[in-house]
Amino acid sequence: MKLIVGLGNVGGKYTFTRHNVGFMVVDKIALDNNAEFKDNSKLKSLITKFYKDGEEYMLVKPTTYMNLSGEAMRAVIDYYKIDTKDMIIIYDDLSLNLGTIRFRASGSDGGHNGIKSIIKHLSSKDFLRLKIGIGPQPPIPAEAFVLQNFEKDSLDELKKILTKSVEGIFYCFENGIEKTQNKYN
Repeated sequence: MKLIVGLGNVGGKYTFTRHNVGFMVVDKIALDNNAEFKDNSKLKSLITKFYKDGEEYMLVKPTTYMNLSGEAMRAVIDYYKIDTKDMIIIYDDLSLNLGTIRFRASGSDGGHNGIKSIIKHLSSKDFLRLKIGIGPQPPIPAEAFVLQNFEKDSLDELKKILTKSVEGIFYCFENGIEKTQNKYN
C-alpha cells in the first residue's frame, strides 16, 4: 500500500487557505478516483483508499491541525504497518512561488511546523515529500499569510499546480524520486 498524506487544517474557514494546499492535492486525487474520506478519530485523520493500476493507495488528511500532524502520522503508520519509503507528504512552502513544486527524498523541516511534528513523531527526516509553492510572501507575518485564502487571480495557476502535483505523485511511486525530481522540479 502507498500512503499519500496532505497536510492542512480542518474546518470550513481553512478550506481554501494557502496552508491547506496539501489537503487540496489529496482532495483532487480522491475526486479523480471516486474515493470518499471517512473520519477515523482513533487515527486522528480523514482516510480513504482506492486502487489504481493494481496498486492500493491510502489518502490521509490529519485532523490534528497542522502543528500536530506527526501525532496522526505516527498513529496511521503504526496501525497499518506502512514503511515510510511507501509514503509521501504534501505541504505548502512559503519559499517557493506559486506554480512551483519540489519533490524531496528527505530533509529538514524548513521552518514548517507540520513537517517538524512529523519528523519528531517518526524520529526520522527520511520520507518523501512534495513541497508546493504558495509564495511570494508579502511583508506580513508568515502565520497570517498562510492562513489567507488564495486570491481569485491565482486560482487558474493553483488548478494547474494541483494537476501537476497529482501527476508527479503517481509518477514518483512508479519511477522513483530521482526521475521525478528531474522531470518535475
